[in-house]
Amino acid sequence: MKLKTSNLREAGLIVIITALCIAMSFASEFFLTWENIRAMLLSFAIEGIVVVGMTVLLIVGGIDLAVGSVVCLAMVIVGALFLMGLDPWSASLIAIAASAFIGLCMGLCVTKIGLSHFIASLAFMVIARGLSLAITQGTPQSLFALPPEFKAIGQGTVGGVPIVILIFAAIVIISDFVLRKSTLFRKVFYTGSNERAAMYAGINVNRVKLWVTVFCATMSGIAGVIYTARFGAATPTFGVGMELNVIAAAVIGGASLKGGSGTIYGAVLGLALLSVVTSSLILLDVSVYWQDVIKGGILLLAVSLDHWMNTRKARK
Repeated sequence: MKLKTSNLREAGLIVIITALCIAMSFASEFFLTWENIRAMLLSFAIEGIVVVGMTVLLIVGGIDLAVGSVVCLAMVIVGALFLMGLDPWSASLIAIAASAFIGLCMGLCVTKIGLSHFIASLAFMVIARGLSLAITQGTPQSLFALPPEFKAIGQGTVGGVPIVILIFAAIVIISDFVLRKSTLFRKVFYTGSNERAAMYAGINVNRVKLWVTVFCATMSGIAGVIYTARFGAATPTFGVGMELNVIAAAVIGGASLKGGSGTIYGAVLGLALLSVVTSSLILLDVSVYWQDVIKGGILLLAVSLDHWMNTRKARK
């Protein structure tokens, strides 16, 4: 039944996205140009890596408000270490490891201290942002001296297709396959659906919560490295508000805030819808302030739908 429900949600999103694209093709002559399509793909491809991690965390019943700050911190670490003379590849590995460590600390706060994911991630959102500002002294880092082979990760193409999109597609396909087929990842669904029943079934729910939190933070670190390669800079204020966009995409795609449901493909479609909406609003010359209002309304609608579906399921 869950599979049919998720398929229905994904099919509905495809219909909505297609209808919106058709409407925009008449509203703006620039919408279906390759430049605009490429810009949309690049805008959500890197953020989509973060969405993958957030979706898995939502399925287990958690949430991470620190993803935007962790992405920023990873960028800052890469930039700072590179400016100190370290090669960008080693700097990137250290940045990803630091991101994973933040996820580990959050996970321990949840599993050992007993804090909720909301409170723990809220605290680390401030900590990670503070570290970014402290390392850079609030000044953006210019990294134009990055070697071309490193910049190619964010700016290069293979056969005309941006490498960023290929990396994103690989992560989505692998993550979705493992989430559906792997026994280890199935424990995520069991834990999110009914934590007590999962415990009685012999599942170490705290261990599952811990490594899923680490996984989400690691995805944020990877995204931060790719953003650094794409922009050739590290700004300590980057990623503000990213968590809302990522959570909205996952919820629109079918991930429940109460855990136990969600798919990677659904979350990607949710992010694609938000990207199309954003591009449409820009082309229609809608004020950036009203864009936030509209995207906030979409998030409210998605959360309300999720609450209604959970309430209906509970009554049955």
